[in-house]
Amino acid sequence: MRNIFLLYIPPSNHEAVVHYEDTIRRKVLPDRIYRHVDQNTRRQLEAVFGNRPIAVWGSRDSTANRAKFERMVPGDEILIVEGNNIKLLGKIAVTTVNKELSRELWKNLRGDTDETWKLIYFIANPVEIDLPFSKFCRLFGYAENYQLRGFTSVGPDKLEEFYSHYDDLYSILILLKQGQSVYEKLQPGAQEGFVSGVEVQDVPVEPEDVAAVLSNGDLSDHVRMQWKLIGLGMKCGSKVWIPASDQKKIREQYQFEDFEIDFAAGLDTQTRYVENIDVVWKEEFRIDAAFEIENSTAIYSGLLRFADLSLVAPNTLYPLFIVAPQDKRNRLIEQLKRPTFRHLHLDSKVRYLSYEAVNQIDDFARDMNSGLNVDLITGKAEEIRLGG
Repeated sequence: MRNIFLLYIPPSNHEAVVHYEDTIRRKVLPDRIYRHVDQNTRRQLEAVFGNRPIAVWGSRDSTANRAKFERMVPGDEILIVEGNNIKLLGKIAVTTVNKELSRELWKNLRGDTDETWKLIYFIANPVEIDLPFSKFCRLFGYAENYQLRGFTSVGPDKLEEFYSHYDDLYSILILLKQGQSVYEKLQPGAQEGFVSGVEVQDVPVEPEDVAAVLSNGDLSDHVRMQWKLIGLGMKCGSKVWIPASDQKKIREQYQFEDFEIDFAAGLDTQTRYVENIDVVWKEEFRIDAAFEIENSTAIYSGLLRFADLSLVAPNTLYPLFIVAPQDKRNRLIEQLKRPTFRHLHLDSKVRYLSYEAVNQIDDFARDMNSGLNVDLITGKAEEIRLGG
């Protein structure tokens, strides 16, 4: 269960507003940070941010602030609230207590004190959202006129109640900003096979058995698509994962070893629902995209995996792709009409990406080492909306 920390900036606090502009919105070049931190902190930052600019914030070292700061762990949520609006949301990546770095980043504008913001936290996946704070209050049962003060956190009772109904605050706030629907998780009492009267089949999470298709060449097409999606993911700057049972095939055929080592690192979703998806692109604290390749198997098997994921993480934001030959497109549409998949809104979450489209993107990016993004893949995929 992730902690949720809230930092309030009064609009009249000119110092905080200037600091926000300097080190959150503009971010900070890594070299400026690295010369003031120890080697362990540097290694942690490099693992998350690489050579990219880093969003960083700090708090003054009071007894109350220190108590909350010491509870921060990587993956915790952080919201910065200015006035009545959520200004920014992100994930805690790394923390450090560092007076010298504070002096480097935040010059004291008042000039009458040597106080520093030395309780420092580095923020992954920062998103400026400009969402009314009242929407957050409704999610957690606070009065809509609840007034924040300084640096605080959501209490354990409210956290437990929230996470018993919802999967991921980060995704939910973005969905609310976009004016989209937010869904609750499947409740324990509904897990005997029905959700609101709709039969839900138990979804297998074991690796697929590919032995049956070794003789007809389909496996090589499956592996070839995995390899192309691995390469495209790395050119998008993502870490890549394929099921452990498939990694040996890629190693042997393509001499590739650079798989994500700790797949579960920083993820809120129960990893057993994602780790056997054919290809996953991820960052330290989020998944960027997930791909199910359907060649020898029925489209149904890939949709079952995505259905399983939707039950435990119904507010998933990252795109889900069924990758299949063009002649299986109509089969995908037919399968999405199943009542279970319709109930889970899979038609609005799953996109169809043809083998031909993957080949086109791969040809386009052949001489590139970086510079791609998930939006390019999404643009080449077909969104399927069944309506009704």
